[in-house]
Amino acid sequence: MTDIDEQGRPEPPLTGDETSTLLGFLDFQRATFAWKVGGLDAAGLGATVGASTMTLGGMMKHLALVEEGWFSRSLQGQEHGPPWDAVDWESDPDWEWHSAADDSPEQLFALWQDAVNRSRASVAEALARGGLDQPARRTWPDGRAPSLRWIICHMIEEYARHNGHADLLRESVDGLTGE
Repeated sequence: MTDIDEQGRPEPPLTGDETSTLLGFLDFQRATFAWKVGGLDAAGLGATVGASTMTLGGMMKHLALVEEGWFSRSLQGQEHGPPWDAVDWESDPDWEWHSAADDSPEQLFALWQDAVNRSRASVAEALARGGLDQPARRTWPDGRAPSLRWIICHMIEEYARHNGHADLLRESVDGLTGE
């Protein structure tokens, strides 16, 4: 049984094996992000802080792309699906960050949640196929491929870093603070 904290986040297991501990921390970071963006309207998702143009909506779309990139493209070797497959990334490498302003909160939440759900399914499939040591199917330009373990750790770091940004942005919107 997973303990749930006061924000509705699943606590990582205290005595789990390596896989359940890593996935527990990734889900905790995902839930922290969901808490930070939860209940906001378009204005809240579009708020900025200081000199940065970063928004919670842009961050939500970016994290959806990162989920897709690591778990579908890298780990499983798949091509980009919609909406990513229609983007000219060479002419607009930050497309996800600024195009989020054109999306409704409902579209952004659905895009991110669908990406997380696909990632969870991708990880489950990969674990059934070979565990944490298996390499990603898509290699880096130098021929190396990160392991599933590396990808999960990288995603924990990705969410933890952006959750710090989300703290500042959310506090500027409505004063919500905490972790």
